[in-house]
Amino acid sequence: MELEIRGLTKRFGSFVANDDISLTIEPGEIHCLLGENGAGKSTLMNMLYGLLDPTSGEILLDGEPVHFTTPGDAINAGIGMVHQHFMLVPVFTVAENVMLGREQTRGLGMLDRGKAAELVRELSARYGLDVDPEAMVEDLPVGVQQRVEIIKALANEAQVLILDEPTAVLTPQEIDELMEIMRSLKEQGTSIVFITHKLREVKAIGDRITVIRRGKVVGTTAPGASEPELAEMMVGRAVKLQVEKPEPTVGEPVLDVRNMTVIDARGHTVVDDISFQARAGEVLGIAGVQGNGQTELIKSLMGLVKPDAGQILIDGKDVSKQGPRETLEQGIGYIPEDRSHDGYVGGFTVRENLVLDLYKHDEFSNGLALRLDAIADNARERIEEFDIRTEDMDSLVSSLSGGNQQKVVLAREFSRPLKLLIASQPTRGVDVGSIEFIHKRIIGERDRGTAVVIVSTELDEIYALSDRIAVMYAGRIVGTVTPDTPREEIGLMMAGASTEQEGSHRG
Repeated sequence: MELEIRGLTKRFGSFVANDDISLTIEPGEIHCLLGENGAGKSTLMNMLYGLLDPTSGEILLDGEPVHFTTPGDAINAGIGMVHQHFMLVPVFTVAENVMLGREQTRGLGMLDRGKAAELVRELSARYGLDVDPEAMVEDLPVGVQQRVEIIKALANEAQVLILDEPTAVLTPQEIDELMEIMRSLKEQGTSIVFITHKLREVKAIGDRITVIRRGKVVGTTAPGASEPELAEMMVGRAVKLQVEKPEPTVGEPVLDVRNMTVIDARGHTVVDDISFQARAGEVLGIAGVQGNGQTELIKSLMGLVKPDAGQILIDGKDVSKQGPRETLEQGIGYIPEDRSHDGYVGGFTVRENLVLDLYKHDEFSNGLALRLDAIADNARERIEEFDIRTEDMDSLVSSLSGGNQQKVVLAREFSRPLKLLIASQPTRGVDVGSIEFIHKRIIGERDRGTAVVIVSTELDEIYALSDRIAVMYAGRIVGTVTPDTPREEIGLMMAGASTEQEGSHRG
């Protein structure tokens, strides 16, 4: 089935999310939709799936115009979608999840679970999906849950399958397995729209690559295009993709975590007896699939959550019981995982956000009175130094792009002497150009002798920045290795294959 989009536009008030987009998905091809977060990829797919109504333009299937008002319309027309956040019922079996919305019955109105299980087995065998229909979804690894979503779409006889950022929560091995599944689907005639912002993946799997920037199509190319060429299409300028960094000059431990345990409100152990050190002048990268305790670990280090056992030492001083203000005053810089929640106040100006945790310092206040001239001078300097794209220092931070919001957070945290920088998902939701800038600043901080701890679910980022890599799985550090460790080995550790506290490649 050929899917064609002609002049599709979506406006939300004065904001244009998609601007006159046209492209064609050929039968049996893998068409990659490449663009940064916020470029408009998901908005476009949501219109194809009946979740959003286009402002203008049309969708055609095999040359015939169609109009979808609900996902059911799209499904009936042969379009399936696997969302980034899965739409599964955890306490149901695989077969029961596949039955939802298409229930079949036998005698006295009883659900025919056997028929559903048979369908799952048949589709699983045909496409190499390897899924047990009787398994409970909540017991399945994330990669297998994603296969269940694919089976759901195939059970509805999808001829066009939309995969929205499908690798965001997968280990490297699971990504490889997904690629094989996509090739199998393609060979049997299914068209795939693969949405991503990862250059490596589109080159590995795509037949054609369409790049979207700020809601517009900027070009369609073959996978033979180089990564720098694709990055330039995404950003609009040349971008250095490799992080240039000298060998580290490593000093004494700044951060020393000893046997730390954190138990969440539900009574679950989310950080399980963790011990590690971060030393002056090095970057310690913490790798792992999202949801393995990284968020709780970082919040504990920052005093946002109190550990239930163990110690956190900064320069030998126990800070386990300190709150966030006291932690920051120890010379800690913090780039939070969710900048909009923990990194800035959207209703404050750029000028105000740049002194959020600094305004009590003598430089910016005199008793109860703020030194407004000093705060303005600081804003001008930081805006220029960090290339913050803003109309002026009195613009609200909420009005800035994601990359510039992140630069505001970085500019504030880097504007004072640091002994330790803790950065969680430092480039989440920012464009390739801003990633280049942020990576350069982080390495610069390392080279000034600061100890740096980076948490990222992007394995490429971990490799690019780290001098040592600690891998988290199920709340534990299952190994600490050097950056020359093969991706496959780290991938196995991310999936829990190694259970040693220190790996064999320790740096």
